[in-house]
Amino acid sequence: MRIRKIGVVGAGTMGAGIAALAASAGVPVRLLDIPGEDGDRGGPARKGLERIAKSKPAAFMDPDRARLIQTGNTEDDLESLADCDWVVEAIIEQPGPKQALYARLEKILPEHALVTTNTSGIPMSVLTQGRSESFRKRFLGTHFFNPPRYLRLLEIIPTPETSPQALAALTEFGERMMGKGVVLAKDVPGFIANRIGVFGSVQTMRLMEQHDLTIDEVDFINGPLTGRPKSATFRTADLSGLDILKHVRGGLAEATGEDFTMPQWALDLVDQGRLGEKTGAGFYSKQGKQIQTLDWKTGEYRPQEKPEIPGVAEFAKKPLPERIRGVLQLPGKYGAFARAQFARAWHYALEKAPELAYDIVAVDRALEWGFAFEAGPFKQMDAVGLDLVRQTLRDEGLDEPALLQKAGEGFYSEDGRTYLAFDGTRQTLPEPAGVVTLGAIRRAGGVLEENAEAALLDLGDGVALLEFRSKMGTLGEGVLRMVHTAIERIDREGRAGLVISHEDPRAFSAGANLVATLGAAREGRWDELDQNVRVFQETTTGLRKAPFPVVVAPFGLTLGGGAEITLHADRVQAHAETYIGLVETGVGLLPGGGGTKELLFRFTSELQQYEEADLFEAVRRAFGMIAMATTSTSGLEAKKLGFLREADRISMNRDHLIGDAKLRVLDLAPGYAPPPPRVIQALGDRAMGNLRYGVWSLHEAGQISEHEVMIATEIARVLCGGEGAPRQVTEQDVLDLEREGFLRLLGTQKTQERIEYTLKTGKTLRN
Repeated sequence: MRIRKIGVVGAGTMGAGIAALAASAGVPVRLLDIPGEDGDRGGPARKGLERIAKSKPAAFMDPDRARLIQTGNTEDDLESLADCDWVVEAIIEQPGPKQALYARLEKILPEHALVTTNTSGIPMSVLTQGRSESFRKRFLGTHFFNPPRYLRLLEIIPTPETSPQALAALTEFGERMMGKGVVLAKDVPGFIANRIGVFGSVQTMRLMEQHDLTIDEVDFINGPLTGRPKSATFRTADLSGLDILKHVRGGLAEATGEDFTMPQWALDLVDQGRLGEKTGAGFYSKQGKQIQTLDWKTGEYRPQEKPEIPGVAEFAKKPLPERIRGVLQLPGKYGAFARAQFARAWHYALEKAPELAYDIVAVDRALEWGFAFEAGPFKQMDAVGLDLVRQTLRDEGLDEPALLQKAGEGFYSEDGRTYLAFDGTRQTLPEPAGVVTLGAIRRAGGVLEENAEAALLDLGDGVALLEFRSKMGTLGEGVLRMVHTAIERIDREGRAGLVISHEDPRAFSAGANLVATLGAAREGRWDELDQNVRVFQETTTGLRKAPFPVVVAPFGLTLGGGAEITLHADRVQAHAETYIGLVETGVGLLPGGGGTKELLFRFTSELQQYEEADLFEAVRRAFGMIAMATTSTSGLEAKKLGFLREADRISMNRDHLIGDAKLRVLDLAPGYAPPPPRVIQALGDRAMGNLRYGVWSLHEAGQISEHEVMIATEIARVLCGGEGAPRQVTEQDVLDLEREGFLRLLGTQKTQERIEYTLKTGKTLRN
């Protein structure tokens, strides 16, 4: 079945967030809540939509998609759900109101319509009491995580009566349209992620007390150092809300009989209204620009500190297995805390996994997708070695659970293809249709070429993939050399085409290698720098000139040179969460790899076909985006800005990105011919005068510095085709101007100071 329209009942934080995600995916939504007061029929739902539209981080990938959501109330407008294919219930967490709503929905929904609840604790069997067999067959739990746009996990909870067709339809829609990592969970309190996650957070608080650590010290240990997000334990709790943590913890304790008791000082914070991010204070508090940390012993805040734990520097930048082993072996209270924490977390996962999930894979994915762990508990244990796990459990006075006894030397095989089932057998990890895994290609001998920074892989069906292997996708000499190698080899071997992408979770590309650029500039190696910029331009334009289709599949940070690579593709298959921008002005430069040229040609070509069009609008548009270092907040906004074209597409699910890009290549390959060279009308002095006046006005108003005037003037010179009368210019004409402007700016002391400052701090210097 196709899900073409969604109904959401309940416009609170979760319901409105789910509606915003569905609308971002292009699906019409009907959002209902209780009637408002004084005859305001749609008040609560409308206010919920308005609130989520203003939320930060943004709930909508494109604010205009809010138009896809219609609001109403459950008394007057429930029948408007009659044409929905899926209705999500996200109302008050009590069985009675939910059951009453389902009784009404059953009377109006078509026989195929799915109904799901976003409950986090009420058993499905309780909620479906009194409903027909047909209703129960299409009823499931769908546990989204907040905020729905950014947290990837979607736990789907089928009941014994849920039909396979309903489960398959919802799973496919959740993965492909909503971009979720779907995990099937059993109908037990807390499901998988919250049950294990809340246990871990409560244990952490208790162990912090026992070992006399500070919140800063615990979050340092429980952050990226051990493969967890920067928000670690206490910042994550602040983001979720301490009241929510208290509520979920209490519900789990009541439902399971397990001990989820929070320390009294943490409960006191809730009673005092210090609930975290939403109240401005919780475990952390922001005073002006300064972050302060709670002293849990006194209840007062003090300036946040970055702990200096002896021995950590020796392994802090090593792979995850070595980092976790290093933390476990720390001397003194830090090692004692880490060993106690990991031992209890592992023991709980080992004991509870068969109760919560259908396999260990679901447990690992739930923690990875729901809490942004680098590796879930079973992958963690494999990474550090099961002998060390067993020893750590023994040292902490914990027994060896049956699942660990069955595991032998690992829960997963070395190649990652099989895993340990709960009955002790080894099962093959299924490969979802349409998902391309580069690790599997490498294991199968699919590496065609490689160097330290990049590789060329065989995706099959005549399609090759260029993989960046440099840190944050930095575009150094090895990457550029591999691009040229790829073009030559694909042409020589008559392959169908090329995909450019990789699997780093953070960034497609953070741009060019500024370290080498700054060093060469300070040593006065200008001929070398000129040649380097030429090579970069030849690389990006070479993608456009290749005799086969090139599809770039960006995701995450796609900045500077990464954006320029993307702009020169035949087609772009972008992930929904793609943040693309030409950000060179932040380091005192202009885009020198064809980005300035490409925006000018792209925007001017759009207008040139209209006789009455003012071509200065194209120049002004490109100038504003480059000078302001405009960066998209999503793939959808990248389309509105012009970084992506109408023919470019967006994949909601990152796992499908490379597979989708491969299909684009195969679609373009038959009869492919590269696009012809372009010529546009450059506006010269007339446009330069307009832009200079605007820049001068900003300087006079004290909004930009003298050096920023220089940067803006160089950008304007390129976009106007140089100074002089209007003239016809080729792409190479503008590339030459771009390169000259780039090198002129690089030769200034203030630009070099900007580059150095950014390399040291990651921030922008306004000088």
